[in-house]
Amino acid sequence: MTIRNEEELEEALSRPTDADVEAMGALDGDLLLIGISGKMGPSMARLALRASEKAGVKRRVMGAARFSAPGSRDEPRGDWRRDAPLRSARPQVGRVAAGLPNVLYMVGQKFGTSSNQGLTWAVNSYAPAVACERYASSRIVAFSTGNVYPLTPVISGGPTEQDPVGPVGEYAQSALARERIFQYFSERNGTKTAILRLNYAIDLRYGVLRDIADQVAAGTPIDVSMGYANVIWQRDANSVALRAFAHVSSPPFLLNLTGSDTISTRAVAQKFGKLLGKEPQFVGKEADTALLNNAALCREQFEAETVTLDWMIEQIAGWIQAGGKSLGKPTHFQEREGKF
Repeated sequence: MTIRNEEELEEALSRPTDADVEAMGALDGDLLLIGISGKMGPSMARLALRASEKAGVKRRVMGAARFSAPGSRDEPRGDWRRDAPLRSARPQVGRVAAGLPNVLYMVGQKFGTSSNQGLTWAVNSYAPAVACERYASSRIVAFSTGNVYPLTPVISGGPTEQDPVGPVGEYAQSALARERIFQYFSERNGTKTAILRLNYAIDLRYGVLRDIADQVAAGTPIDVSMGYANVIWQRDANSVALRAFAHVSSPPFLLNLTGSDTISTRAVAQKFGKLLGKEPQFVGKEADTALLNNAALCREQFEAETVTLDWMIEQIAGWIQAGGKSLGKPTHFQEREGKF
């Protein structure tokens, strides 16, 4: 199937599988998405609603966010704001009703860290504490990032959930602080929690693959020193997040959330070059280390991947050729010193 426009893209990003329907059918109670205005939030809400409806479950899916990006409160992104069960709350967590049984925490600050470290630390460590205090009796699934790991040898396949963390730079350090806050409150209050270390979600408008494709299309030299990465289709990442409520525990359940493939920046650029009719330009040399996640546990527990790497590459190339929208939010996955 070729995705031709944003309506079809939003439908594809929120299309539930049988596993999603089963998970939403088994989950008891309403769902709050904190951070709903981000890249993944709208499609996450729609996936939860569609899966719940298909399971025959009446459920409120509510959203709260800082709405810090200009226009994020007003941009509809498909039809999710017209879904009657969905309510968009004010940014302050304290204004959202306590006692909700299921909380999906998606708040994070990454870009701009180098110029405003205080805000990054407040968003990534103080805000989670507020949420943990307010929703101590809830089930919480919280997004984290693979940046909590150090750069590791590519040949190793990346760290597992049992390997030591080693964040590089203030953003990554504050992301680890977020995890520690959830860990502390989970153990103190018995809050059943799951922490998802994501690297990297993509759709046709943003992500590592879109970053590489844009450079190929523009004839911009591609730095291959960060020569490898992990990616996962956004729909599949959302699916894991919703299904992770069945795995929450105290202490928290940890999961590397990513795809099975370790992608090569150079090889992906060359594939885009053939599809876009452009010869990729490269600078630098692949380092022996990269920021990677080992997805073995994710594969074993969720088997979430519904599309292949080649499919994602072909869809993005076609999207660009058709003049499809970009969110204009590069991932800066090439960054090796943790400066964002």
